[in-house]
Amino acid sequence: MDQPVRSREVEVRQSSAARERFDRLYKTLRDRICLLDYPPGTRLREEALAKEFGVSRTPLRRVLGWLESQGLLKSVQGVGTIVTDVDVVALTQVYQLRMELAELLGRLSPIPPSDETLALFRDLHERSEILARRPNPRAFAVLNMDFFNALLRLTANEPLREISERLYLQTSRIWLKTFNHKDLGEEIAVFSREVADILAAVEIGDLEAAGLIRRSHISMSFTRLRNQART
Repeated sequence: MDQPVRSREVEVRQSSAARERFDRLYKTLRDRICLLDYPPGTRLREEALAKEFGVSRTPLRRVLGWLESQGLLKSVQGVGTIVTDVDVVALTQVYQLRMELAELLGRLSPIPPSDETLALFRDLHERSEILARRPNPRAFAVLNMDFFNALLRLTANEPLREISERLYLQTSRIWLKTFNHKDLGEEIAVFSREVADILAAVEIGDLEAAGLIRRSHISMSFTRLRNQART
């Protein structure tokens, strides 16, 4: 009986290690793409990445395949794996769907905010106020991603979380790629107000209001981006 038990334990440990390896690779490559460390058009070389992370190409290809399914990469025959480009006009329908999904965050399987979640939103608000005084585009992009991930803590609806994340990642690079950085301070101030409003809603447990606030800010953000693209 001991041998089968030990075999199962080994399988569980191997499965857990594989999951951790996948998550580490995925988050690192995702962040590099979203923060423009890998600009649009960059070719990702499997051999170099496998060597950097100390993994074989099999788990690496699974990660690249997942990033491709999220619209961050594309496979080009005869060329390899390329980082996709982003364009405000082309992503209009994505933004429209993001607006609708934002409302659902507070309606579908809402999770009452824990002390940890409240502390997280308060920290995000403090970071946004500090950043508004000392604007930095990369720090703003990181803060925006952290804020989005905090919002996902408000719902236990897994399909909603997965779809929301996929759509967010498709649009997350637009600011760094296209926004006029001379207006960055003003944009961060707008973002800080959004965080403050959602924090106030979360603190009183009104998650539906938090979703409505999020929807309105996505709409205004898209309108500002579209107006800038036109000029």
